[in-house]
Amino acid sequence: MTDTDTTIYYDEDAEHSHIADETVAVLGYGSQGHAHAQNLADSGVDVIVGLREGSSSRGAAREDGLEVRTPVEAAADADVVSVLVPDTVQPAVYEDIRDELEAGDTLQFAHGFNIHYDQIEPPEDVDVTMIAPKTPGHLLRRNFENDQGTPGLLAVYRDATGTAKEEALAYAKAIGCTRAGVVETTFREETETDLFGEQAVLCGGVTELIKAGYETLVDAGYSPEMAYFECLNEMKLIVDLMYEGGLGEMWDSVSDTAEYGGLTRGEVVVDDHARENMEEILEGVQNGTFAREWITENQAGRPSYGQLRHAEKNHEIEAVGEDLRALFSWGADEQEQEPEREEARTNADD
Repeated sequence: MTDTDTTIYYDEDAEHSHIADETVAVLGYGSQGHAHAQNLADSGVDVIVGLREGSSSRGAAREDGLEVRTPVEAAADADVVSVLVPDTVQPAVYEDIRDELEAGDTLQFAHGFNIHYDQIEPPEDVDVTMIAPKTPGHLLRRNFENDQGTPGLLAVYRDATGTAKEEALAYAKAIGCTRAGVVETTFREETETDLFGEQAVLCGGVTELIKAGYETLVDAGYSPEMAYFECLNEMKLIVDLMYEGGLGEMWDSVSDTAEYGGLTRGEVVVDDHARENMEEILEGVQNGTFAREWITENQAGRPSYGQLRHAEKNHEIEAVGEDLRALFSWGADEQEQEPEREEARTNADD
């Protein structure tokens, strides 16, 4: 554990004994579920995978040597129920298993959405915790098999037993997160920062910035191929530098011309108006506007979501990129990774 204001736990802070004699039900076998279940089993934890009858993942879980039952059956025999089905499915799954939870059991999540926005309201005598690896499941599994760690988050929403944190840390150790470090947070902080980051920066902001840059160049008469390389392809190079050493590493690695241009023109693009929009997005996350919108969208059968996904997939930059990637040697590597990416996308069947 560090001495900084941020509390980070490592292997030496976690005791396997807090989970050694317990049975863990992992509900779902998608991106996170398969990695949690396999890592737990390899760490000597008794694991049951909970999947609905007819789930396409049942065969895969059994082939991986895991016991498979229905979610209700798995929860009935478990001390810890790790809910790793998609956010949109969790409330319905919880309604199915809620009567199987006994005093002293643990309901565990990898994202705080449904607890924070009151879509799931657990019994008062049940621990409610979160262990959230900050990586897709296939990387969590790969790192574990390579004796490497994956950073994660720890939060305790309810400590009914008095040992909720100790048990959660033991779980984090069993899936490999304490090898790298587990940051202590809250359900509220994890949920709101996660949603804001996805919407304003990581998924929403960066894709709109890329498309706007691409369209600006193409509309000015430059070739789509050059626009693709400058506004999308090179993004990975910049992000890799940031990941390795922060913004400073990136600035130190690019040319002086790029650094001066970025420092003087970046704030012209992301100006006060953009920051005001970010604050509005954050407010919508904090007050539940986004959560209510997303819940309603799912209840209505996802009409807007479907239209938006269709439009995004049919943007010109996608066709240009697909053609270009096929012409270069790394195009083959990209295609080899496609099954892994598809596996990493959790779907409602898991």
